[in-house]
Amino acid sequence: MSDKKSVLSSGLGMVLRNKRYIFWFWLLNLTLAEFGTSAFRKSAHAVLDHSLLGDRLVHGFDLAVMINLFARPEFGSMSAMTTPALYFAFLFFLATALFLPGIFAGYASTYRLPREDFFRACGRNLWRFIRLMIVAGIVMGIFAGVLFAINGALVKRAGESTNELLSFEVQMTGLAVIFLVMTVIRIWFDLAETDVVLSDQRAVRKSIWAGLRHTFRSLFRLLASYVVAAVVAGIILVAGIWAWMKLVAPESVRGAFLIAQFTLLLLLIPRFWQRGVAVSYWQQKMMLPVVSVRPLEPRPMEPMGPQPVAVAAGSDPTPVVPSTIPNPPATPESM
Repeated sequence: MSDKKSVLSSGLGMVLRNKRYIFWFWLLNLTLAEFGTSAFRKSAHAVLDHSLLGDRLVHGFDLAVMINLFARPEFGSMSAMTTPALYFAFLFFLATALFLPGIFAGYASTYRLPREDFFRACGRNLWRFIRLMIVAGIVMGIFAGVLFAINGALVKRAGESTNELLSFEVQMTGLAVIFLVMTVIRIWFDLAETDVVLSDQRAVRKSIWAGLRHTFRSLFRLLASYVVAAVVAGIILVAGIWAWMKLVAPESVRGAFLIAQFTLLLLLIPRFWQRGVAVSYWQQKMMLPVVSVRPLEPRPMEPMGPQPVAVAAGSDPTPVVPSTIPNPPATPESM
C-alpha cells in the first residue's frame, strides 16, 4: 500500500468491502436492546393499556404524562427498569471485545476472510482485548474527570464576569477541547487494538506504547480523519431526527421504528470507518516490512579424487605416484 494514499479513503474502502460486519453488529445491538427494554415495556403496557393517558403519548410526547407514569406505584421501581438494560449493555461490551479482532483481521485481509479465520482471530485475542479495554476505560475516565472538572471551574469563574455570553463561550470551547482530547485517546487505543491483532502481540503493554508513539507521530493526520468521520456521524444523526419529526406521523409506531433503526444502522458506518482508518494507518506505518529470503545459488563443486594427468603419446600411461613411505636410512659401511 502506498504511503501517499489517504488513510481516510482506504479506511472507507475497507468498510465498503466488508459491509456485512455493520449489518451483524446492528442486528446484535437490536437483539440486545429488545431484551434490555423488555422490563420497561412490560410495565408500561400494564399501566398504559388501561389508561386514557396512553393516547397522549401515542399522538405525541407529553412530559407530564411520562413523569406521572414513572411515579405510579404499579409501574415499579426505576432500578427494576434500568438493571436489565445495564446487564445487556455490559453484554454488548463483551460482544464488542469478542468480535472486533475478527473485524480487524477482515479489514487487513486482501480477500474475503473465511468464517474459520474470523472466529479464530476473535478467540485468540479475546483476553488481550479485555485487558486493553480495561486500561482504556481507566485512562479515559481519568482524563474525562479532570477535563470536565477544569471546564466546570472555568465556567463558574466566567459566570462571575459582567459579560453574560462569556460563560456560554467558555463552556462551548471547553467541550470542544474535551472532544478533541478524548478523540486523541480513542485514536491511541484503536491503534493499540489494531497492533495487538495484526501483529499477534501477546504483550499488550508493547502495543499500548506503540499506539501512543504513533498517535503523536501522525497526530494531525489521524485526528483530522477521525474528526471527519465524527462530523459525518453528526450529519447522519441530525438528518435522522429531522426525518423522524417531519416524515413520520406521531401515531405511526412502525414508521418511527424504521426511521430510528435505519439511522442507527447508518451511524455504525462512521464508527467502523474510524476502525478502518486505524487498520490503514497500521498497514502504512506500523507494519514490519517483510524481507524476502532467496536461496543461495549453488556453487560448482570441485571434483574429488586425483586430477587427470596428460600423458604423451607412446609413453607409459601409468601415473607415477610418489611413495608416502619414507626411505630407510642408509647403512654405514664397515671401516
